[in-house]
Amino acid sequence: MRILVVDDDAALTRAVTRALGLDGHEVDQASDAAEAREKAREARYDLFVLDVRMPGEDGISLCGHLRATQDAGILLLTAADAVEDRVQGLDAGADDYLVKPFAMAELLARARALGRRTQQGSTELVFSDLRLDERLCEVTRAGKPVALSPKEFELLRFFMRHPRQVLRDEQVLEQVWGYDFGGDPNVLEVYIGYVRKKLGQPRLIQTVRGFGYALREPAGDDA
Repeated sequence: MRILVVDDDAALTRAVTRALGLDGHEVDQASDAAEAREKAREARYDLFVLDVRMPGEDGISLCGHLRATQDAGILLLTAADAVEDRVQGLDAGADDYLVKPFAMAELLARARALGRRTQQGSTELVFSDLRLDERLCEVTRAGKPVALSPKEFELLRFFMRHPRQVLRDEQVLEQVWGYDFGGDPNVLEVYIGYVRKKLGQPRLIQTVRGFGYALREPAGDDA
């Protein structure tokens, strides 16, 4: 999803943006309603995460404006004692709310739930000419089917959920293998080789020397 986080608390905005980004979303930020309105004019979003209490125009007023101009999910961030804010926000068109302080895992779960509604249940991940259907466990490259083993499928899905991000070896091993890789970090290099061979050229999983790997468009010698 493409998500806009709107909050005047810079530290919270950074934390939410990082968590959503690691969950595979494309995230923009705005520090107030005026900046959010400008960004919403320039781009289409799948989800807005709005703080209710902001200087100037508050999140409830902004919620009403966004509901009238974009077909996107809206998640409000409210104070624990702000029952009236939550009622007004829902009346203004918000889909859900989350009370501060909140667990980041709950925010991610609520964001995914709203995304499923706005994306009408799509289960496809797409990058370049590569498509992965999470429900059917099918992969195609340029329209041609690619046969992957279950572990190869999980590996590619993790990269496709984090496009263009540099992923460290330990991140991938933890997420795809958990503790079931026998302590041998070379298993990742081996499976990267398997997936690259099956996907063919040009190569999409790039080695970032000294850091890890990234799913990105080839450039120059990367192909």
